[in-house]
Amino acid sequence: MVRLTIADGIADVVLDAPYRLNAVDARALEDLAAAYDDAAAGVREGTVRALVLRGEGRAFCAGRNLGAITFEDDDAYEFLDVTLTPLLRKMADFPAPTFAAAQGACLGVGLGLLIATDVVYVAEDAKIGSPFANLGLMLDSGGHWLFMERLGSHRALDLMYTGDLMTGAEAVAGGLFSRAVPAADLLDLTRAKAARAAGGPLQSLVASKQLIGRIRDERLGLWDAIRGENDAQAVLGRSEDYREGLAAFREKRAPRFGS
Repeated sequence: MVRLTIADGIADVVLDAPYRLNAVDARALEDLAAAYDDAAAGVREGTVRALVLRGEGRAFCAGRNLGAITFEDDDAYEFLDVTLTPLLRKMADFPAPTFAAAQGACLGVGLGLLIATDVVYVAEDAKIGSPFANLGLMLDSGGHWLFMERLGSHRALDLMYTGDLMTGAEAVAGGLFSRAVPAADLLDLTRAKAARAAGGPLQSLVASKQLIGRIRDERLGLWDAIRGENDAQAVLGRSEDYREGLAAFREKRAPRFGS
């Protein structure tokens, strides 16, 4: 149910089970991890410089495929801690810029896949939230962190207690994701932005990605963040991309990174 294609420097990773709104099971997550491994190998080989994650059909991902499990046999901890969490870390650590195009349902695990992606564009009418109160479970996949960090405790618990869903437009207004656009424009916009990143200075973009991750996870203050910038800039100042960028600036032309 996961497809990977690589073209023009972009790895296109597709959740392809539209008949169940791309709901996932452990096997699907293993396939998704394998697709990210193959795409990361493409980064090392120079064939991949950005990645796009999307879902086929009318939903991005409706979460875990609950229809395939029973109460007696379900091991939620194994599914989340052994299978899902390592995947989310792998996605977040991908060695190139990552983008997601999210339409329709983006729930549970689907929300987690978006949290682990660098840049997320959503359809204005996408459905995002925590319907777990109806199941006797709680929001997982990083949803507590995202809602608390961006929305505050009152709004986060409001969504969790009630099971109300936000539209994509409301989620972006609340600072959860990058941009909301009409569903018809979503994939074209995402591909265009990914193509722009793929043509950029990969080492520089990844350095920014890593520093943003440290600011988020280590709670770096201003001066520690500036030190991180200075250290990274020292490395970038000796890179071939900087040599090309400076030459392009002096010659008044567009830079040709990675060529």
